[in-house]
Amino acid sequence: MEEKMLTLEKFEEASNVVKRVTLETKLVYSDYLSAQTGNKVYLKPENMQFTGAYKVRGAYYAMSTLSEEQRGKGVITASAGNHAQGVAYAAKSYGVKAVIVMPNTTPLMKVNRTKSYGAEVILYGDVYDEACAKAYELAEENGYTFIHPFDDLTVATGQGTIAMEIFKELPLVDYILVPIGGGGLATGVSTLAKLLNPKIKVIGVEPAGADCMKESLKEGRVVTLPTVNTIADGTAVKTPGDKLFPYIQKNLDDIITVKDEELVVAFLDMVENHKMVVENSGLLTVAALKHLPVKGKKVVSILSGGNMDIITMSSVVQQGLIFRDRIFTVSVLLPDKPGQLYKVSGIVAEHNGNVIKLEHNQFVSTNRNAAVELRITMEAFGTEHKNQIIDALEKEGYRPRLIQTVQTIFN
Repeated sequence: MEEKMLTLEKFEEASNVVKRVTLETKLVYSDYLSAQTGNKVYLKPENMQFTGAYKVRGAYYAMSTLSEEQRGKGVITASAGNHAQGVAYAAKSYGVKAVIVMPNTTPLMKVNRTKSYGAEVILYGDVYDEACAKAYELAEENGYTFIHPFDDLTVATGQGTIAMEIFKELPLVDYILVPIGGGGLATGVSTLAKLLNPKIKVIGVEPAGADCMKESLKEGRVVTLPTVNTIADGTAVKTPGDKLFPYIQKNLDDIITVKDEELVVAFLDMVENHKMVVENSGLLTVAALKHLPVKGKKVVSILSGGNMDIITMSSVVQQGLIFRDRIFTVSVLLPDKPGQLYKVSGIVAEHNGNVIKLEHNQFVSTNRNAAVELRITMEAFGTEHKNQIIDALEKEGYRPRLIQTVQTIFN
């Protein structure tokens, strides 16, 4: 069945099938990102799908191609969350039993959403690859039909329907940026895009801490990374798909890698400028925009998903504010005598700094009269405003020292 996939005929068939379970995610033109990059940037908001991600496309199309016998046995898959929800949703639509193996590190929201569609969830392993091995084991033991999250040409055909929709709305698109985990989405999108317009450029985007596809292309064969380390959990894959690799080699024009801290800043961009919550893997293409070496082109960034739990979201927001110099901490040394705290706070207030936290340490020196440390954590409007406050403290002789408030999670 698979060898007949990834043809224009099959992409057209899949496009009609997935309409039963997908919302119309029309392109969103971004004035902000266009101004930032010098290109005409459009967003493909797959984070707005029923299941919060594009994965329902491939899962549902794959389910539609199964025989009654295969569906009757039940289906199983492994996923860090979005494919899990896609399979669970598709299985519920067809009245089929679904078993999903998810890594122990999967955000709670994704686990609960998967269960809400009626699927049986098994947590196993620390990364996707370990969960996948367990799913294959259970499929063998119980006779379940395995639906691979990416290394399946039928699934990839379903994912590629995104490209069909992009071309219908923006026929003269120049670049499509697509996130890469195992490669299913990139395979489907790049293959169909090249069928529709061989001149289009399709760029894959991977997290720097899980760049298995980039390394594989460099070696000319599928390679397995020893470890993965990224906040983009949906693309934290050690080994890309064997079946997909030849299509990636043929149709993908380049791969951009982005660091985790770039995803943090991209999250703030999407929330503040587009009022959209996009998960870290879905932000890869937004972070990659500034790495494109072109100007004046029509560029589509695929936002692959929006399933982010509240704890992760709050952490990303806090880190993003720190990266943008909208929260910072300075240390100043004061004589231990009345009025000094009042004087410092007056300088901060005069320059519109908003104090969040004060820490007064009398034991930083053996001579308290000479030096007591005051640490001030405050809000600012950005780098320029932060520097104005620091300069004002320096002019009064306090010699402020900037404290590194960003933790080493990105090092």
